Amino acid sequence: MKRPHLDDLLDGLLDAGTWRCWDCAPEQPVLSAAYGRDLARAAECSGADESVRTGEGHVGGHRVVVVASEYGFLGGSVGMAAARRATAAIERATAQRQALLALPASGGTRIHEGTPAFLQMLTISSAIAEHRAAGLPYLVYLRHPTTGGVLASWASLGHVTFAEPEALVGFLGPRVVEALTGTTLGQDAQSPETLRRAGLVDAVVTPDDLRESVQRVLNVVAVGTAVAPAGRDGEADPPALLETSGAEPSGTELSGPELAGTRLSGVGPSGIELSGSQPSGSGRDPWMSVLATRAPDRPGLREFLAAAASDVTLLGASELGRGGSQVADTPGTPIVTALALLRGTPCVVIGQDRLAQWHRRIGVDDLDAARDAVRRAADLRLPVLTVIDTPGAELSEAAERRGIATAIARCLATLLTTPVPTVSVLLGQGAGGAALALLPADTVVAAEDAWLAPLPPEGASVIMHRDVGHTAGMARGLQITAHDLQRLGAVDLVVPGPDGGPSSGPGTATSSGACGRMAGLAEAAAGCLRAAVGLDPATRLAARRDRYHRLSP
Repeated sequence: MKRPHLDDLLDGLLDAGTWRCWDCAPEQPVLSAAYGRDLARAAECSGADESVRTGEGHVGGHRVVVVASEYGFLGGSVGMAAARRATAAIERATAQRQALLALPASGGTRIHEGTPAFLQMLTISSAIAEHRAAGLPYLVYLRHPTTGGVLASWASLGHVTFAEPEALVGFLGPRVVEALTGTTLGQDAQSPETLRRAGLVDAVVTPDDLRESVQRVLNVVAVGTAVAPAGRDGEADPPALLETSGAEPSGTELSGPELAGTRLSGVGPSGIELSGSQPSGSGRDPWMSVLATRAPDRPGLREFLAAAASDVTLLGASELGRGGSQVADTPGTPIVTALALLRGTPCVVIGQDRLAQWHRRIGVDDLDAARDAVRRAADLRLPVLTVIDTPGAELSEAAERRGIATAIARCLATLLTTPVPTVSVLLGQGAGGAALALLPADTVVAAEDAWLAPLPPEGASVIMHRDVGHTAGMARGLQITAHDLQRLGAVDLVVPGPDGGPSSGPGTATSSGACGRMAGLAEAAAGCLRAAVGLDPATRLAARRDRYHRLSP
């Protein structure tokens, strides 16, 4: 079918003469001369200055804010400048109490900008969460193609979702899936028609019919936007949190040889100051960190819980496996959810088991279980601890048909909005959407050799170079390490990892040393939980949603 240019789509969608563009010249990050040339070439070819266009207009007399992708600009990929533009428009829509319409057509995160751009999916999603919390309608029209981090975050959070017929709508593009798995997806595995049958798209709508479909929805839902819900002063008080034994809101001393002298006190990005154990840099090669976290004998969630958790009660279908990576007595589930005491602090643990993922990657059911655990924590007024250690979500036809990207988006949105304290531990691998799904937190602690990337370095190499021969170089250029994340403001505290310091190579951890360092990680996480419980809930929640706005590449 013929697909209209964005200008033509907007002309057919909006009431004549009502479109008003909000965009100013973007401020691009200075990364390299080559990237500057790519931006200039994209602008020349597309006639746009960025991959996102924003503004407002009317649909059938209803005022609506539009956030639209310009696919001709670097495949609609979202970098820092595009994310700032989108976020500003969403926040303006919230402030002006206007309906919001997203028109995504994007390959996802802009790989040129690496992990800083990847984290912007949380920035945009948190702005969407604020808009939805204000009782304002959010509509989405998935255009061809919509994939990657965009689909796995803000493009999957609409109150009502329409999609363009026969569009490519999927977690990762077919070329990347084939390169990473050696399998080819079925022809309709990433189609809106398939997602419609799964209940993840509300209607498949042609561009010519979009105006009528949007107007019909706004006729129903936009009426409610005229009456503002109770403001913050009129809201019900946030749920009181269970007082934890040993909680010290005004300052928590961390003990143990790895963390001696570290204190957590009541100021900082999430109201917590972390000092005394914040390495300023690391001499470790990022590719060596990737290899270390992939080592078969590396300690993971099981060792973390063994070192620090007691009174563990598994929730739902969770199973904590036994045995090694290649042969397991019980493989376990890729995500484990449990009630536990972490060094005496009551919490709900949601952890990714690296060994279980040798047998089965994280799928839709696992992410749904994680969301259920967050909701249980809110009901019980218990803080949440997430543990991230994943090579990535399931890449399969079955996962696409069930909407793996939507499951990721809903999981991260639940963590962004839960009223209880949250702490995230980046323990090892942090590949793609499966890692992002558990990252939103009041405080983030990272092992020194842990990493976070939009997708495995092999996948980034395929996107940028159409082969996997540049994998190590991509790992070194994407700003993926714990220290990179700390400099960006996405990680609050870096502590020694289970494999030791920067000079350690893959698989070099000794049993006693690894146990001691894992205990140090657990003590840091428990200390952060104790400190977070003592903070004002409204302040803590606002800081959690806002923390990704402060990222600087």
